[in-house]
Amino acid sequence: MEHLAISQLSSRSEMTPSRSVQDVREVAPPVPTSKRGSAVNLLSGGGIVSAVQEHENETAEIVIVCEPQGTSLMMGGLHPRASLYERPVNLDAAKSAHAEFRQVMRDAGVKVLTVREILSYGVMNHMGARVELEEMAMTALTYSLDEGVELSELREQDQQYLSDEYKRDVLQHMSILQLIDSIMINPTVHISPSYRDTGLSASYTFQPLSNLVYTRDQQITTCKGIVMGRLRSSQRQLEVEVMKFCFRKLGLPVLGEIDEPGFLEGGDYFAAGEDLALVGVGLRSNIEACDQLMNRDWLGTDRLAVVRDDFEQHQDRMHLDCVFSILGDKCCIMLEEMLGAESKTRRLVDEYSRHPATGKYELSREKVEFSQYMREEGYHIIPIKPEHQLLYGCNVLNLGNSRIISVNADTARQIVRDPHFHGDVQVIDYSPITSMYGAVHCSSQVVRRMPSSLKDKLVQDAIKRKKFSSQSPE
Repeated sequence: MEHLAISQLSSRSEMTPSRSVQDVREVAPPVPTSKRGSAVNLLSGGGIVSAVQEHENETAEIVIVCEPQGTSLMMGGLHPRASLYERPVNLDAAKSAHAEFRQVMRDAGVKVLTVREILSYGVMNHMGARVELEEMAMTALTYSLDEGVELSELREQDQQYLSDEYKRDVLQHMSILQLIDSIMINPTVHISPSYRDTGLSASYTFQPLSNLVYTRDQQITTCKGIVMGRLRSSQRQLEVEVMKFCFRKLGLPVLGEIDEPGFLEGGDYFAAGEDLALVGVGLRSNIEACDQLMNRDWLGTDRLAVVRDDFEQHQDRMHLDCVFSILGDKCCIMLEEMLGAESKTRRLVDEYSRHPATGKYELSREKVEFSQYMREEGYHIIPIKPEHQLLYGCNVLNLGNSRIISVNADTARQIVRDPHFHGDVQVIDYSPITSMYGAVHCSSQVVRRMPSSLKDKLVQDAIKRKKFSSQSPE
């Protein structure tokens, strides 16, 4: 399946263009001709881009988000609690808040790609891209007989309207927005005989992707690339397929997927350098997923710190990024009340290290209190008060070099006043999005950060070029 995303967005596209369009164009690699070359041959150049994240403090280059719009978010807002939201949602306010978040990242030089723009990219002009989107919609749209109805109750000439052939014809006539909305709401059309008019009647059920705004969770990006997760809530499983489609379309390889019985959600993962990665386990992710990451060599680090939530497992602290974040090379924030071996909500760390001879991960330390572990790794910890954690004080996004986006002003003030923090914090009003149970770290997937080793090499090359140029005779 070829990479379809990158070329030129038609000015006639039904999606509202934005800066993301320019970003998508620059990210995609050139693609070889395939059976759908009519789309691929028109794609323009650009070098191959890999997905990599070695440390949270490295410069963020490419971030994928999902703007809160469309029918799926409207449906989620109809019953917030059952949609995994914290509070009722004002969709217009959420759109504005998310737009500001995207703009702040773009102003910092980050390429920000939105899910809907990736899905729609090239579909107007390139049949290959159109067919790919229709195939995705085929898996989302279901026709079935209504409960208690037998196929024999339908007239013979009406039975074809349950077929894949009819469904495919319906999708081929849809607009781009219709196709994307179908993917986002996962509709099932329940058919029964009406014995009048067209001979059929329908009722509808939906499985809207109401939580896709939180693009952190469906996958993780490690030193080696993208690993698709497995989400604990059944109503969110389809989000993984949508994100996987986006990565394939962008030409970003996926290393693999977490299998049953493993559960892995991106909010539990932190990159802490070429040597160390952290994964929280408890309410959402589990040790079986960690075993798969290690056994399949998807981490690319010599050590994995499994941060165990054995004593609490509360929805308000469902992921590791709800209580912890990395602000700099050796500076982090952590929920104050869980610090120390005597804390009733303490986290414990089991560390796995590669054996130098076999290359396999083995348990090297266990049950180390989390704050002790981080201090032994050389980190200074800024403790965050419980009332600020509940306002998503710990859920910040590091754009690299300690450039932090925060949603809580009290936490931001505490960070900048700490003498061990050497960076900048920008606070945005994200309350319309946090009502859905997450903040800026939750609603962003950084698929590429500039590796420090590569950055150092580029700096050295630039110095050499400048030195050579100054020595060259005029």
